[in-house]
Amino acid sequence: MEIRDILKKVDHTLLSQSATWEQVKEICDDAVKYGCASVCIPPSFVSRVAEYVDKKISVCTVIGFPNGYNTTATKRAETRFAVEDGADEIDMVIDVGMLKEKRYDDVLDQIKAVRACCEGKVLKVIIETCLLTEDEIIKMCDIVSASGADYIKTSTGFSTGGATRKDVKLMAENVRNGLKIKAAGGIKSLEDAEDFIKLGADRLGTSRIVKIVKELK
Repeated sequence: MEIRDILKKVDHTLLSQSATWEQVKEICDDAVKYGCASVCIPPSFVSRVAEYVDKKISVCTVIGFPNGYNTTATKRAETRFAVEDGADEIDMVIDVGMLKEKRYDDVLDQIKAVRACCEGKVLKVIIETCLLTEDEIIKMCDIVSASGADYIKTSTGFSTGGATRKDVKLMAENVRNGLKIKAAGGIKSLEDAEDFIKLGADRLGTSRIVKIVKELK
């Protein structure tokens, strides 16, 4: 697989608590230069990033991040503010405890509530696969497929693990309604990236792939 084809699927990501504006600008510059799908940054930077990149690349941010247990009202408000600030893509974290309690209708309703605030922007739903059983991953594939979201995403990268080949394969076997898959967390090499794409991932959330390509060049 050509490196440029991998880069087209990368959400070049910086979500560190200590991220500075200079660091955010650097990943924006790199994401534009290397033809990434988007730049994924904290909500507090969205308005400045949207102005800085000036539509040269999609601006992605996170909602309910990283734990997901914010109320639906809070997630709706976060989403509205992000869209108003210029976000093109929204990556929201589900309430994992709600799923564990089998409150499936509540999980679906919360995703739909965020979807309604996206104003047509891309919505990716982070299910934190490292905390779920196989049955729960399959159930979330069903719920997110029914929600109107655009993507189901493996991980925040802030929990006990990131994307695995096994989980991405399982998700690819169980999504429907055109739902796409984003693998995120722990993508350390071009080989990892290519494997996830071959298994069915359409997006990759990572900071490392661009760094690897820069070093190669």
